[in-house]
Amino acid sequence: MTENTASTTPARRRAPAMDPEGRRAMIVTAALPLVIEYGASVTTAKIARAAGIGEGTIFRVFPDKDALLAACMAEALRSDDAVAHLESISLDQPLTARLTEAAEVMRGYMARIGAVAGALASAGRLGRPAPDQPGTDTRPPDREAALATPRAALAALFEPDRDSLRLAPERLADAFQLLLMSAGRPGAPEPLTDRELVTLFLYGALTKHEEAR
Repeated sequence: MTENTASTTPARRRAPAMDPEGRRAMIVTAALPLVIEYGASVTTAKIARAAGIGEGTIFRVFPDKDALLAACMAEALRSDDAVAHLESISLDQPLTARLTEAAEVMRGYMARIGAVAGALASAGRLGRPAPDQPGTDTRPPDREAALATPRAALAALFEPDRDSLRLAPERLADAFQLLLMSAGRPGAPEPLTDRELVTLFLYGALTKHEEAR
């Protein structure tokens, strides 16, 4: 008589259900590199495969594809990581070193924004409302508002040298951010390095400073 023994292999447990906000964040994370690569033509089927979910799951948390694309733009604009890095820069370093590190952080952040915005704008899918979805707005957050928080963190990097500055740290942070934005424009023949940008910003184009007469 054959003895019937129970299997010692533990039963496979199903992963706990993810809340809607967590599901949205996971889908956006999977979608971002695809949006940069394919633009607005990326399919929800491709995004679903990248996220390891069924395509229908996307539409349980997003009303349509435009809402998903807008969420990708909003995620690209989030400055949490950039601000945390700016705030971690040691103020014991010389101002030139502080700003060079800050330039690297900000240029990476702005490049991400530009990549996503460019991919969506080229297909005319950036900033378009969804009139057929009451209460749903697919327009991304304002870029100027998104850049305000890192600008404050940049101002803090100037603060230790306030007594040696020609302008207030807040105004210099604004000017520095504008310089970084213009330097990152596509098609520049020979982009300036972070160090070159900082040197140009702090000391100007002349090797010897002379006041205008």
